[in-house]
Amino acid sequence: MAESAQEKTERATPKRLDDARKKGQVPRSIELSMAAVCIAASAAIYALGRGTAGQFAELMRGALSLTAYEAVGDNVIWPALTEAGGQAILLILPILGATFFAALAAPLAIGGWNFSSQALMPKFSKLNPLTGFGRIFSARGSVELGKGIAKVVVIGLIAAVLLKGLTSQMLGLSSEPLNGAIGHSAALAGYSLLVLSVGLVAIAAVDVPFQLWQHSKDLRMTREEVREEYKESEGSPETRGRIREAQKALARGRMMQEIPTADVIVTNPTHFAVALKYDDNKMRAPIVVAKGTDLLAAKIREIATEHGVPIIEAPPLARSLFRTVDLGREVPAALYVTVAQVLTYVYQLKACIDRGVKPPPAPVFEG
Repeated sequence: MAESAQEKTERATPKRLDDARKKGQVPRSIELSMAAVCIAASAAIYALGRGTAGQFAELMRGALSLTAYEAVGDNVIWPALTEAGGQAILLILPILGATFFAALAAPLAIGGWNFSSQALMPKFSKLNPLTGFGRIFSARGSVELGKGIAKVVVIGLIAAVLLKGLTSQMLGLSSEPLNGAIGHSAALAGYSLLVLSVGLVAIAAVDVPFQLWQHSKDLRMTREEVREEYKESEGSPETRGRIREAQKALARGRMMQEIPTADVIVTNPTHFAVALKYDDNKMRAPIVVAKGTDLLAAKIREIATEHGVPIIEAPPLARSLFRTVDLGREVPAALYVTVAQVLTYVYQLKACIDRGVKPPPAPVFEG
């Protein structure tokens, strides 16, 4: 029994997940990020097209057109290199921007963005060589090693196939004009990245579910941990107070919805208000569907007035009902007579209104 109690069989609670996130423990897939970056880079290269290739050709033509004297003179070579470098950066900036945004967007698919100061704190376990060896030879280390080998094999096979298929085109670049060679090179680079991306997507398709499963497994809890967490959260005064307030708000909301269905509102007349409902086909005795004091009593009267529910002043009865009967409960036998008198008067009142007759004056109701 003791061993089973220590087995981590329970799924992580929301609090456990939140605590782990604060520590920087969220699922991550490097393969997914690599695939996203490669796809973005290949798409950007294809989108830029031959126009950018032509601009690169002009830069190279300008650099190669320097005379021997200009190439060794500081007054010419450095300004020329600076200008060419700046223009080259501007040309590749869209590619860098696409890969940057892809690297930012990839984590949204698994774990989301997360910054944790706790994850940046130095830990002795990370510096301890014994702990490091333990991680290497652990089950997770074996899985990561297997993933690394599989990734090398897949990428190696893709690279070999690409080289075999593109060798003739790559060798033919030297015989093409400068503009054509640069444009052709960009197309080959984009195609190679796209094919490589397909392989990385296949690897990520396996890695992402594994990382989610591993993260869930790492955060599993024992039954004892779940019980202790529940005690801690439920035991704090702040939590209990929030729960009570939420329950009260929910009860008030339901109570206000019941007021239009009441037969009568018994009032103090200002400090207490109790709503009674009675259906002789379904109920053994009238029940209290709403009650309140002061501001809540005023709200009950307001809703009753809006919906045409009669309001009867019976201070002793209102106080007795408020203090002795809970919401949804039947009126006690000790108050049957007085409540019956109130309901009888209400029925008479409704009948007079329906016939257009002046209603009788309200009697004095004792509690």
